[in-house]
Amino acid sequence: MNKDKLGKALAAGAGAAAAAAVAATTVAATKKMRRQQEEEIENAVQNRDYGDKQVYFVGGGIASLAGAAYLVRDANFNGENIHILEGMDILGGSNDGIGTPEKGFVCRGGRMLNEETYENFWDLFSSIPSLDNPDRDVTTEILNFDHAHPTHARARLIDKDGKILDVYSMGFNNEDRMAMARLLATPEKDLDNLTIEDWFNRTPHFFETNFWYMWQTTFAFQKWSSLFELKRYMERMILEFSRIETLEGVTRTPYNQYDSLILPLKAYLKDHGVQFEVNTKVVDIDFKDGEGITATAIHVEKKGKPEEITLKDGDVCIVTNGCMTDSATLGDMKKPAPEPEEPSMSGELWGKIAAKKAGLGNPEPFFGNVQETKWESFTVTCKGNQFLKMIEDYSGNIPGSGALMTFKDSSWLMSIVVAAQPHFRNQPMDTTIFWGYGLYPDREGDYVKKPMKDCTGAEILKELIHQLHFEEHEKELMDSVVNVVPCMMPYIDAQFQPRAMSDRPAVVPEGSTNFAMISQFVEIPEDMVFTEEYSVRAARTAIYTLFDIKKPIIPVTPYKRDPKVLAKALKTAYR
Repeated sequence: MNKDKLGKALAAGAGAAAAAAVAATTVAATKKMRRQQEEEIENAVQNRDYGDKQVYFVGGGIASLAGAAYLVRDANFNGENIHILEGMDILGGSNDGIGTPEKGFVCRGGRMLNEETYENFWDLFSSIPSLDNPDRDVTTEILNFDHAHPTHARARLIDKDGKILDVYSMGFNNEDRMAMARLLATPEKDLDNLTIEDWFNRTPHFFETNFWYMWQTTFAFQKWSSLFELKRYMERMILEFSRIETLEGVTRTPYNQYDSLILPLKAYLKDHGVQFEVNTKVVDIDFKDGEGITATAIHVEKKGKPEEITLKDGDVCIVTNGCMTDSATLGDMKKPAPEPEEPSMSGELWGKIAAKKAGLGNPEPFFGNVQETKWESFTVTCKGNQFLKMIEDYSGNIPGSGALMTFKDSSWLMSIVVAAQPHFRNQPMDTTIFWGYGLYPDREGDYVKKPMKDCTGAEILKELIHQLHFEEHEKELMDSVVNVVPCMMPYIDAQFQPRAMSDRPAVVPEGSTNFAMISQFVEIPEDMVFTEEYSVRAARTAIYTLFDIKKPIIPVTPYKRDPKVLAKALKTAYR
């Protein structure tokens, strides 16, 4: 190399090195500035004086509990001034899990977690100590458990002859693929009140594909569900599209969600003095006259007696404006789950307050059609493990590894879930449980000639035994069962109902001074309902907005724009 070339090369190298040094210095300076800003925000919050300000959460589900935790953790708010008002005698909302070995356990359903898309959920629970290992947080506990118990379902769909189907192919034709592509390209604003069936009516084959049977039963969609929500799910859960046949993306909790999530969260809040007021039904909320939205009083019933909570200047009211497990009823081995006699408690309250102020949404599309929003679950408690062992031998999955088994030709569209054992903290070693559900409880069974909604636990169990083709073992399996608890849930699919964009209110409505709504029935751009993340994100939004917390809310991860994820999904669509 001659001297001129060498000089130019050295100059270029020096320039590159200088540019790299400047870039590194800029990055370091940016990080330092961000840390300083975070410290300033934290110091400002720590120095706040809230005086005697009170916060009232209406509803005791995970959204309210999360909101209380954000107040304690991020707003430095006195826990003794936080009140959680719950109409039932137990907290947890739709995150449930109750029962005894003698009378049987109850899972009304299971709330699927997902490691990649539950951004704020994992952040929150990283602050909550484990009940079993106080030096470990709940997020670490769950993810460690899940990684040690990976999911790889081998029996996702089963036909009427008991044959486990090959579901590697999604089963699409070109018309199905084109319809899905058009949906993903269509703006949300053009999908008001449309159903999934409205969109795919020109390609009815879509509803016979492996994909539809698996997607429908994993997330509880119906043909008449909101097209808007299907689009949101396809975009938000596009990672799951390429592994829907194995459900490898399902994140497991060590126990049911009540034991694994609600109990440690409740313990954290109790340690900080948060007030839990159960058997306290909120029946109405008053607002200040005129423009704007300022809550002034909360009307409650305790043991049938009316009381009024007056909101002073500065007090805050945060309402769960809808609950999907409202009005659920339970049966047992000898009795069907009765038809619900009461309307949705949270839906009624929402209707009252929405009539008083503009901008609070419209509950009618969600809570006005029980025939479309209901389905029925059942929980089987067994003495010993014979039933689970037979299911394991049949499916090829040990308990906890198989996620969901769906009997695709069953008239009830029945599915079962066999979780890792024990699934309850108070479950003895000689007791096993599993649960399932039917999406069409009004239809007559294939073997028990009655609608599912009219069946006792024993009759539901008989239908299941025949769907599995375990008939020759029917008596011994029946004899091993302690109880089968059917659960009718009239509003479990309410959040999926067709609706206009304006029917779901903002978390903090325009003009609000002290009022917010948190639930699966508020509008959070880009996120999807029927998830724990939605409730937690709503709670964080409410607290950060009403209390002027300048910390970031973790945004929706944009997997729908990730070229590698999209390429994998496209490849799956053509399998």
